[in-house]
Amino acid sequence: MVDKATVEQIITGWKPTPQEVARTVIAKYGMPQEATAERLVWHNNGPWKRTELVNEEIPHSFPKQHPDMLKQTISYQVPTDKFDDLAEYDGSVIVERTKGEISARCDKEEANFLALNLADDIVKGKKSVKDARKFYAESVLEMKNPEYMKGFLFQVSNTELGDADKAVMMNNKEMKKNK
Repeated sequence: MVDKATVEQIITGWKPTPQEVARTVIAKYGMPQEATAERLVWHNNGPWKRTELVNEEIPHSFPKQHPDMLKQTISYQVPTDKFDDLAEYDGSVIVERTKGEISARCDKEEANFLALNLADDIVKGKKSVKDARKFYAESVLEMKNPEYMKGFLFQVSNTELGDADKAVMMNNKEMKKNK
């Protein structure tokens, strides 16, 4: 864990929005485990496997103009046939098949819960991409569906769900055996 004085010194020089988000996350989860001049990282904080906050405002226009900077990650296995659907649904939902992770990056934790709950709905066939985008927009713009923004509506795995894939080349031992 990084001490409070160090974190305070780091975020004092940050842009206003990431600085405000940093204070909100610290108030909820305490000091981060990692800190650099441009990034704070918490591990296993609340329901999250990892929370990363950067001093960068990544422009995002869905469902309205806002900056993304708070990336929150859980263990989650996405079937490969759902990758395109998730990419179409929200460009700030990030799937890492090899690591067995899914992340949402926005400016608020509530929006990340919403994004990942809807991603789960898409994966499980409960909502189409179009319906999920509409639901997300209504939730954010009209402050509807608060249950989707308060926490996960599905069971989050505490185990690693990575998919190391399959080798197409032989390793040294196999090559020697085949000579």
